Order: sequence, then structure tokens, then C-alpha cells
Amino acid sequence: MTRQVNCIIVAAGSGRRFGAPTPKQFCDLAGRPLLMTTVERLRFALPDARMLLILNESWVGRWLEMCREHSFASPEIVAGGDTRLQSVANALNAIGDSGDSVTLVHDGARPLVSPAVVDAVVNAIVNDNAQGAIPCVPLTDSIRQIAPDGTSHAADRSLFRAVQTPQAFPTALLKQAYALPSTPRMTDDASVMEGAGFTDIRIVDGDPRTLKITHPADLILAEQLLSHDS
Repeated sequence: MTRQVNCIIVAAGSGRRFGAPTPKQFCDLAGRPLLMTTVERLRFALPDARMLLILNESWVGRWLEMCREHSFASPEIVAGGDTRLQSVANALNAIGDSGDSVTLVHDGARPLVSPAVVDAVVNAIVNDNAQGAIPCVPLTDSIRQIAPDGTSHAADRSLFRAVQTPQAFPTALLKQAYALPSTPRMTDDASVMEGAGFTDIRIVDGDPRTLKITHPADLILAEQLLSHDS
């Protein structure tokens, strides 16, 4: 039997690091808000999934205007919380009875999501019965570990990976994890799962093109990468 798939797109952030008056997820990418590219690519990879889009309530009206301007169908909208973790918890509550479904969580500011990566994280849950699956890429820069006194020492970058999204989990387990108190170390959904004792988190190959738009230069690079995909 085919398992239901839910896809939560987290796009409620203010984008303070981006340094623009408009949150980065609504900034222009190839002539329309970059969030539309994110949604479109996820719909292509998961045509039968239930999509839930988390937005800051103050931006819902403007987003719907953008959708009308571009003849774009918005996914189901969920109000964001004060933090990313609270926002995801809101979306999990909106899913309701989850059964044996699978839920993916993806950063709205990663517009160049790869269908191959989506398939890989879903397959790790559905076919390998993992408790979680996350896409990762090797580090290319040298890294240093900072001590409490401010000193640092070189670290072996081969022991580390940069984590991307979408991350996938059995919905029932993800709900259990999010029902527990959070800690500052929980910066993504995999860390929330680990904090709840669900440690079978599989790593799958990520895609360097699935960059997260954090600074204006990232948007320029994304535009170039998108033009090569066309």
C-alpha cells in the first residue's frame, strides 16, 4: 500500500540576515517570488503529497496577492509560530490523524530542491524503515572548533557534513518528538528527533545546488543555477 506523504514548507522567517525589507522567500527569482519555485519543484517531485506552507500571519495577505498576480495556486497555509520549531509543530497539528504517513520538512528558502534528493529521503523511510532521513553534503572549507576561552583548533572536516532539507520522518514519530520540550541545540528536525531518542537518522547524498538563500549573493547564484536547469 502506498503511504501518504505530507510536505511541510517552512517560510515564516523574517530573513533578517538577508538585509532586505522583504523576507527572502518573497524576493524575486526568475521573475517571481522564489518561494513559488520551491513549491513548484516539490510538487513535481511529490505530485500526490499534501503540501502545507508555513507563513508569518502578517505576510499571508501579500502572499495570496502574489499568487493571484502570477496565477499560482498556493498550498494549504499554516500560521507560523515564534520560532521555527513552533512553526513546524503548528503544521504537524494541522496534519491531524497521521496514520503511517511520511512527513518531509523543507526550508522555503531552498528553491532548487532536487527530485532525486526528495526520492532518496522518502525511500529511506518507506523502504528502509528508518526513523529519519536527511540529505548532507561534504564540507569543502577548512573548519576550526572554538573553545570557551576563544581559542580554536583545526578540526577534521571529513568527520562532518553540512545538513540540507528536505528531511523526512514517519509522521507519528515526528509528532511524538515535537510534543517534548525543546533545547537550544535543536536547530533542525533531525535534532528534535534525536532529542526524543529516535537516533536511526540515515544520511543520504544531498545536492550542492540546494543552497539556502541567506545573503543577496545566494540569490544571484540561484538565478544562474536555475537558468542552467531550464
